Amino acid sequence: MSFHFTTLDFFVLIVYLAGTTALGLWIGRKQKSANDYFVAERSIPWWAVMFSVVASETSALTFISIPGLAYVTNLGFLQIVAGYIIGRFVVAFVLLPRYYRGDLVTAYTLLEQRFGLATRRFTSIVFMVTRAVADSVRVFATAIPIALILEGTLPKDYVRPVAILLLGVLTIIYTYKGGMKAVVWTELMQASVYVLGGISAIILLGHSVNGGWAHITDVAAAAGKMKGIDTYLGFDRANTLFAGLLGGAFLSMASHGADQLIVQRLLTARSLRDAQKAIIGSGFVVFAQFTLFLFVGIGLFVLFGGKTFAAPDSIFPTFILQYMPPGLVGLILAAILAATMSTHSGAINSLAAATTHDIYLPLSKRKTDDAATLRFGKLSALAWGVVLTGGALLYKEQGTPVVVVALSIASFTYGALLGGFFLGIYWQRAIQRDAITGMAVAIFVMSFIVFARQMLPLFPSMTPMLTMFGKIAYPWYVLIGVTITMVVGMTSSLTHGPRAANPND
Repeated sequence: MSFHFTTLDFFVLIVYLAGTTALGLWIGRKQKSANDYFVAERSIPWWAVMFSVVASETSALTFISIPGLAYVTNLGFLQIVAGYIIGRFVVAFVLLPRYYRGDLVTAYTLLEQRFGLATRRFTSIVFMVTRAVADSVRVFATAIPIALILEGTLPKDYVRPVAILLLGVLTIIYTYKGGMKAVVWTELMQASVYVLGGISAIILLGHSVNGGWAHITDVAAAAGKMKGIDTYLGFDRANTLFAGLLGGAFLSMASHGADQLIVQRLLTARSLRDAQKAIIGSGFVVFAQFTLFLFVGIGLFVLFGGKTFAAPDSIFPTFILQYMPPGLVGLILAAILAATMSTHSGAINSLAAATTHDIYLPLSKRKTDDAATLRFGKLSALAWGVVLTGGALLYKEQGTPVVVVALSIASFTYGALLGGFFLGIYWQRAIQRDAITGMAVAIFVMSFIVFARQMLPLFPSMTPMLTMFGKIAYPWYVLIGVTITMVVGMTSSLTHGPRAANPND
């Protein structure tokens, strides 16, 4: 079938984008303070927080990349998602109670209370760098369907940059004015639309393949695509039961307990109990969503006969543009863009929150309700929006699904951050020097593990070690980082006397 994007699709796309942006601006029109701008004065009901968490972590990457992942592999990714649920229980009952003891806006304030201001600044800066790189990849991924639409209307070399700039500029406008309250509430509508898109794809695939879903599952099973459990015990495969349940759990602990992007959303809940319900409930909703989009990928494999695509992330957008009816194409593409605008907006807001509360306020000695603090927070959001858009322009497409790239980048520092929290909670002897040393060593070592293949030409004498590191699958990154941080931090603590009692413990 040929490509089609009709006038009706353009109309739906423009109306939807304009409507969601206007809604976000209207909801966030009365920002009174930095607390209101960053954590919505802790006024969001638990179910809204839950769906906001779901939309933040799945949105466009789920919509675009997960079907492509199933297309080239199978249902094994669900083993990692099952680990996500386990990790959320740890966040709910170990980390969240500590966040709710004080009037915190950023996760890293907790580390200042335990270790000192330098630790807070160190971890906040690590978060900023990692989140900036990972979110730039997200923006790049979402520009794929826009680029497909623009093909033929612009010179080839300009299609992707124009798509990224269009998405980036709209998001910057949306975020600068909206604040976290707007982010949370607009995500509810956006998430419902992209789930509708997934369900629509399932229905259309059933009608597009002779014999429907019964035939799809038969063909997919014969090709090994329905395999969901792999009991392999090695460290060189990502989608295994061992890596999924253990590695996925630690990845979830880090992403939802030590990453400001998610923690900030949880801090908008009305109470600790509400935040716990939101984080645990989100795990089961995410499992259902990943199942939905993985099955979309299974259906696409049968529909396209296993055809090889230049990049896995272009498979589902190609189906949308070639098989979906007029109107629905525009709505689905709008959902992809709007969902990422919201996720991207949340990333910008969380980066601005970390900049304002972890860097600016300790230096300026201002209070959170100071008008100057709110102004600085908004300017920080503007600056981070420009940085993330620029990062997306620099990213180069590769054969690996973007969702795997994004998770690998995040996992590069996640282990050190989570290890810092665990060191503070479970090793009372540790002081600030031990925590920073442990995290710094972990990040240094993880740079060789995560980027082993890229470092081979730079360090030929280290080829055997880098080759071994390069085989380690990304679900293990966080656990390795946590282990290094804990071992180094605990060892360092043995070089000094016991730590003085701290009332925050």
